[in-house]
Amino acid sequence: MTIIRRLRAVSLGGLALVAALPLVSNPSHAADHADAPGTKDDAAADITDVYAWVDGDKVVASIGIAGFAEAGVPATYDPDVLYTIHVDQDNDNVSDFDVLIQFGQNEAGDWGIRVRDLPGVADDVVGPVETVLEAALGLRVFGGLRGDAFFFDLDGFRMTTMTGDLSFDSTRDSFAGTNVTQIVVEMAVDAVASKSDNLRIWASTGRKGA
Repeated sequence: MTIIRRLRAVSLGGLALVAALPLVSNPSHAADHADAPGTKDDAAADITDVYAWVDGDKVVASIGIAGFAEAGVPATYDPDVLYTIHVDQDNDNVSDFDVLIQFGQNEAGDWGIRVRDLPGVADDVVGPVETVLEAALGLRVFGGLRGDAFFFDLDGFRMTTMTGDLSFDSTRDSFAGTNVTQIVVEMAVDAVASKSDNLRIWASTGRKGA
């Protein structure tokens, strides 16, 4: 399996990276919509955004894939792509927890999602897509179609880079009306943070046989 590395905002070029996430802070995110050479033609492996935030006693991490999907286009599921959420709890840039996520189909052709190695949870979380799945410790998992939460004026960005004049319009959202396939997992703070005050969270995709 080849890890497809891509990144932006905090960019190393499949890794989509979220920098240090203090456990009492605003959410962090990184974005990269369809502009990484290794994933441009592979929507299922193309990470558009990674979001992470603290919600009470939970750390929530979310991966968006297959961006710019028009309304009415179904979600993108591929059983040959492994999605990994990496969590570094001691700031050495080495993952201490890897949460593994895959989509798959049953004999009837229905799509489901499997989440393995959720910190503090012994069993895999398995169930249908487009459904909020309950896990141990009161945690939840979701995989399915969602509106793209990323706000950005792409036309203003292009005009700014072409002319050198700041041309952004705060009312113009190039991602309005488009969808992404979203993966969301909750992790217990006590299980994932230990004694750390900061977490580094990033995501990667790998394709079987690539």
